[in-house]
Amino acid sequence: MKLIYTDSLVIGAGLAGLRVAIATKEQGLDTLVLSLIPAKRSHSAAAQGGMQASLGNTVKGMGDNEDIHFQDTVKGSDWSCDQDVARMFVHCAPKAIREMTNWGVPWSRVSAGPRDVIMNAKKVTLHEAEEAHGLINARDFGGTEKWRTCYTADGTGHSLLYAVDNQAISMGIPVHERIEALSLIHDGKRCQGVIARCLVTGELRAYVAKSTTIATGGYGKIYEISTNATICEGIGQALALDTGVATLGNMEAVQFHPTAIVPAGILTTEGCRGDGGILRDKDGHRFMPDYEPEKKELASRDVVSRRMTEHMRKGMGNDSPYGPHLWLDITILGREHIETNLREVKEICEYFLGIDPCKEWIPVRPTQHYSMGGVRTNATGESPQLKGLFSVGEAACWDMHGFNRLGGNSVAETVVGGMIIGQYVADFCQQNALEIDTALTQQFIDKLQNEIDNLVDGNGTENPFQLKKEMQRVMMDYVGIFRNGPELEKAIKELKALLVRTKNLGLKCKKRHSNPELVEALRVTRMLRVALTVACGAAARTESRGAHSREDYPQRNDKDWLNRTLATWPDAESLEPVLHYEELDVMKMELPPGYRGYGNDNTIAHPDTEKRNQEISKVIAELGGNPDRETLQHALMPYTLPSHLQPSNERLSDTLAVTPSQPVGNKPL
Repeated sequence: MKLIYTDSLVIGAGLAGLRVAIATKEQGLDTLVLSLIPAKRSHSAAAQGGMQASLGNTVKGMGDNEDIHFQDTVKGSDWSCDQDVARMFVHCAPKAIREMTNWGVPWSRVSAGPRDVIMNAKKVTLHEAEEAHGLINARDFGGTEKWRTCYTADGTGHSLLYAVDNQAISMGIPVHERIEALSLIHDGKRCQGVIARCLVTGELRAYVAKSTTIATGGYGKIYEISTNATICEGIGQALALDTGVATLGNMEAVQFHPTAIVPAGILTTEGCRGDGGILRDKDGHRFMPDYEPEKKELASRDVVSRRMTEHMRKGMGNDSPYGPHLWLDITILGREHIETNLREVKEICEYFLGIDPCKEWIPVRPTQHYSMGGVRTNATGESPQLKGLFSVGEAACWDMHGFNRLGGNSVAETVVGGMIIGQYVADFCQQNALEIDTALTQQFIDKLQNEIDNLVDGNGTENPFQLKKEMQRVMMDYVGIFRNGPELEKAIKELKALLVRTKNLGLKCKKRHSNPELVEALRVTRMLRVALTVACGAAARTESRGAHSREDYPQRNDKDWLNRTLATWPDAESLEPVLHYEELDVMKMELPPGYRGYGNDNTIAHPDTEKRNQEISKVIAELGGNPDRETLQHALMPYTLPSHLQPSNERLSDTLAVTPSQPVGNKPL
């Protein structure tokens, strides 16, 4: 048995994982990162549009602060996020973005004076303050009141990942590449590390650690078409699920992005619409104002995806060999803007579609994009069931997104969550000892070795690639943007049948090293359990909330469903997870449930909502009727953070006086 010890073990070398590793290394802890691929190839590099942080530097961001970002995030989640976590996040986002600047991220910057932008399909001239010159710029994004999405053209994830990885390299943090974690080592109460397999040699290794952090990203590749990278297969979530103890949270909360290109499914950033691009149907008609007259293309992305799908169902999509699609028109932005701020989008269109988006419309339709669900953690990022197991980023249900994530909040979550949770991971390592049980470790190695032996030496006939393909089709057909009871039951039935068939997996290639077929066989069973957790959660939740839209239950039902879905898989031989629920306490919410602002308000109210609103009014009155926002916030919902992250943020908009005699918006300063 090859045993490798470290204090802090991180699984996944994307932005979230690397930021946790940096935080623990800064505290003098032995830190080690495992990755399927070289760190700079992690899926974080694919993020295009930007990172939300309430800096308030631009004229359209003037007056932004943590309160407004918090409100946008809670409304975007359809009131299903953890509001304590959302508060922690919005407070630390400005700190994280400035830290990224110090690490070398070349943010796009404000230029003082006039600049032309496209707003509501019309050219508008904005005038930026002299005091803002050289500060970090921001663009508009869906579901936000202010322009707060900071960006580096449309390669934000790439810039951030290179800066963070270079920081990790400078600190001497080792990344073991081409290593796949396949089983957590645990005794039912304490996580002690992982059993991992080298993809090159086939060697099994035991990585034993005081803390283990899952930062493996989302599970988009359980779907047939996804903007996710090939490696985003939900194995991190499966690691927790396979313990039979740790819970997954809100796995049915799966977001579809409105504008992936057809047929490849590659993302074109929300920045296209944030910068002024519009959606058109087969007749060239701009249809979003018909559905959402206020926010139009910049409604929250789950809303835009549904409106696009509804419009195509009416026969207004453009026919193609790959099915109907709609058009994304960014030609109005002009070549200079596109080649400066949307250059990745331009290259994607040229390479994969053979078109010039400066002159031609882009064929798009909603495609699976993001997983709000993941390993359920508390506010410190730790699993409530397995001591020493942490999770961060898209792999986690930390739960700042609830049932829908705002664009720009995911890239932000990776570095903000990594910053916060990394500190708590470091504290845990310093405060807790670990007794290494080599017998327990050997038990998990033997179990995984037996699984590999049965695949390599057995005579099974099922093709792992075929089973995966069938799973992806089922998820795409029946667990998509719109869901209903009969189709979800059909999905569960077919997924269970596929899970049964994995008992008879067979390999044509019998090599134990560098064998993609063996890798696929080890993953597909785990992926099917994740897929079943998604489908079963969706079937059980008889309401519509955020990205979970039930055609047979169109109302958001706060009365019965204002809760978080928790899933475990205690019986390894079972064909479905065990579901239970965690209630959200309205009486502790800073922002009680309300109207989200899209379509008709058909919410079934929670009985405590009005009571909480009255309590908030009473608190305001007791504070004198006009308290400063930080005093009020603390009185309504105090939250905790590591001490070095607690100080208030400074903003240009806090110090730059704006009076009626000083024009803002599209008038000269």
